[in-house]
Amino acid sequence: MQERSGRTTTAGTGTMRAVVQDAYGGSEVLHSRDVPVPGVAADEVLIQVRAAGLDRGVWHTMTGLPYLGRLAFGLRGPRNPVLGMDVAGVVVAVGARVSRFAVGDEVFGVGRGTFAEFATAREGGLVHKPAALSFVQAAAVPVSGVTAVKALHDAGRVGEGQHVAILGASGGVGSFAVQLARAAGAQVTAVCSGAKAEYVRALGADQVIDYRVQDFALGGAAFDLILDIGGTPSVARLRRALSPNGTAVIVGGEGGGNLTGGLHRQLGAVALSPFVHQRLAMVFAVVRAEALERLVPLIEGGSVVPSIDRTFPLARAAEAMDYLESGAVRGKVVLTV
Repeated sequence: MQERSGRTTTAGTGTMRAVVQDAYGGSEVLHSRDVPVPGVAADEVLIQVRAAGLDRGVWHTMTGLPYLGRLAFGLRGPRNPVLGMDVAGVVVAVGARVSRFAVGDEVFGVGRGTFAEFATAREGGLVHKPAALSFVQAAAVPVSGVTAVKALHDAGRVGEGQHVAILGASGGVGSFAVQLARAAGAQVTAVCSGAKAEYVRALGADQVIDYRVQDFALGGAAFDLILDIGGTPSVARLRRALSPNGTAVIVGGEGGGNLTGGLHRQLGAVALSPFVHQRLAMVFAVVRAEALERLVPLIEGGSVVPSIDRTFPLARAAEAMDYLESGAVRGKVVLTV
């Protein structure tokens, strides 16, 4: 492991503070302790973490739910005891095959075990941080922003003049999706709780439906595109709210029980899609540099602004996870290091 100058680094030695879990469960399984600084593989960089974002994927990793996810998380316990994926920080060491980054570069993207003072990340999961973007803002972007891009543009094929409904519009993915849909020239109906109506209007929503008092599928609207983020409506309800040739994209795997989560609903939608005029799709976004690069000009141009609800210091990660789970979050929650 070397710096770009060729000098040997000290990465992989010493200890750092990290948020660790030794078992699956709620936020009570999280605690802060000193662990070894990770070593860096040839295609990786070591990042001094400045900020790390929270998302539902991290919650699933913490809880080990649904159980099907443990094939990836670890069957008996967490394969990687340090939580976290979203990261923004400064490169302090690079692997031998890394060519896009040098020591001192400010970067953001996804890494491994980012709820820590240092974290490793593959070169292909990072991009350079724009100077105008703070570390906190940058840490809010990767998982949620890329998921929104892939759901709206790649799976949903959003276009100018379309009528788009976003279910779960006030959360991390939703806050990006509302802005991205508006930037694409679509008319946006946001579905969320009434308490968050003004928030999503400020993001650019043209109309807001309070799901507690109104069923989005019974309003007589025929949406060209529905983005269902972590919701639980049946595929039949989604189709009822679509135009005859509309598209529904289901994001994530919430609901549906502890075994498979909402995966059965997504797979059922994809299986049905070839047999109906409407298009039904699912998205599990993998964050790559090329997807992040699609977001950068929109952020630099002001069309998309990362929405930060609250920040917590690293030592209060358990409190941050409780806040995420509470459902009160508007946009993103970020840990600062």
